[in-house]
Amino acid sequence: MKKIVAALVGLFFLVNANSQVKDPVSWTFSSIKRAPGIYEIVIAADVPSPWHMYSMNTPKGGPVPTAVVFKMNPLITKQGKLKEKGNLETVNDKVFGVKVLYFGGKVEYSQIVKVKGGISTNISGTVAFMVCDEKQCLPPTKKTFDIKLQ
Repeated sequence: MKKIVAALVGLFFLVNANSQVKDPVSWTFSSIKRAPGIYEIVIAADVPSPWHMYSMNTPKGGPVPTAVVFKMNPLITKQGKLKEKGNLETVNDKVFGVKVLYFGGKVEYSQIVKVKGGISTNISGTVAFMVCDEKQCLPPTKKTFDIKLQ
């Protein structure tokens, strides 16, 4: 009986270890004070090889593009558009039938914001993204962030 219980417990741990959700991308969220009341929000991803993450400019009909959504904060106004920077690859993808834009390695998203009245506040939101390698794509994932501006 002990051997059966031990085998079942071992099988449970083996199945559980194989069912772990993969999360290959590591994220950092920070702000850089550029002038009084002006901050650069920096959202950085490290996408290890062989994985790649899709550009926010990936066309419709392709894989899920990366999207950064900031929560409304009446003390903050965005200045300009969100920028992405990294080693951008472009490929005509036969599966999707469109020109696919993706990054591997380090990718950085930046947004300039202005804080009203020089008040300390936070900016929060989510990053939605999808990663693939040559064999598989992981389901779209969301990461939340909350960055202090002071």
